[in-house]
Amino acid sequence: MIMAAALLLIVIGSLLFHVFNPWWTTPLASNWQPMDDTLTITLVITGAFFVAINLFMVYTLLRFRHTEGRRAPAQPESKRLERWLIGGTTIGIMALLAPGLVVYANYVREPHDSLVLEVVSQQWQWRFRFPGPDGRLGATDARFVSAGNPFGLDPADPAGQDDLLVGADEVHLPLGKPVLVLMRSHDVLHDFFVPSFRARMNTVPGQVSRFWFTPTVAGRYEALCAQLCGVGHPNMRGFVVVEDAAVFKAWQAALPTFADTQVKLAAPAGGGAGSRVEQGRALADAKGCAACHTIDGSPRVGPTWKGLYGKTETMADGSTALVDESYLRAFIRDPKARRVKGFAPVMPQIELSEEELAALVAYIQSLGSPPAQASTGQGGQR
Repeated sequence: MIMAAALLLIVIGSLLFHVFNPWWTTPLASNWQPMDDTLTITLVITGAFFVAINLFMVYTLLRFRHTEGRRAPAQPESKRLERWLIGGTTIGIMALLAPGLVVYANYVREPHDSLVLEVVSQQWQWRFRFPGPDGRLGATDARFVSAGNPFGLDPADPAGQDDLLVGADEVHLPLGKPVLVLMRSHDVLHDFFVPSFRARMNTVPGQVSRFWFTPTVAGRYEALCAQLCGVGHPNMRGFVVVEDAAVFKAWQAALPTFADTQVKLAAPAGGGAGSRVEQGRALADAKGCAACHTIDGSPRVGPTWKGLYGKTETMADGSTALVDESYLRAFIRDPKARRVKGFAPVMPQIELSEEELAALVAYIQSLGSPPAQASTGQGGQR
């Protein structure tokens, strides 16, 4: 009796929780209402089986409970019951799978007039690329990836010279226009997911994934990585801004082309201080440093770079160290040698040339010193 009552309470509690719980899907902002319909079908079918099986268990416990002097007849098998179970299970599985297969087939079959958007994932950041006026994306290869070419575009491919690059974590899209999303990864498995669009897909190293959607509601939506991809995974966020077509065109017109970025990199070859800082900024973006280190003072996986240069850091062993050029060089070269108090030793070792290391240190230095130590200079003991 106790077990039967417990099962009955579980069924009633589960149904009440589903009806009154505050956790619902985010408001839909794309054409993928079929995604929500498929989810509803799944919930209804699995819920019906859950209720039916548990109520059957309650009935069994009550109907065939032990009583003195009574013994249930032995019945090793029932062909009739087996046929009902096989038939019901088959119909249930077909009802679960068929709608999803239909929706997925449409999900990867984009309209011919779609706007092409490439999403490039890398620990722990997003980059975006649009085709230029020629309507074609340039070829890419992992061997071309560098601080000056984080997308890995082939410099010898003419089709890539006019590609429009978005190096930040925010991309804009026009309202009501189908968008074909092409995705690739520079390192590990990621998953580009915008909950309000019901749109997501794994980005797998070595292959290009694809899906499409049409944004139907203007706004700014958060994109996130839905696959555990390392220690910076929770911070792998981005934004998709949906706006009127005219506003989108104006935003897109201001984007740099691949040819522009190469000219900009070649221009400061004289080696001034400003060019070195810009090189360090580009290197930090290319290596994914922003996923763990902010430049606005807010904490993240690692210490913020704002005001870091000249600061006295407390290490995990209780010692202190002045953050000067030699400290930064040693720490970047071997991040596991010492651990800053309050931060886990998770920074990977990154191979950098002397020029790249100097540029990265110059960029960190350009982000300022702590106010109380800004006038003390760069000297001191470690």
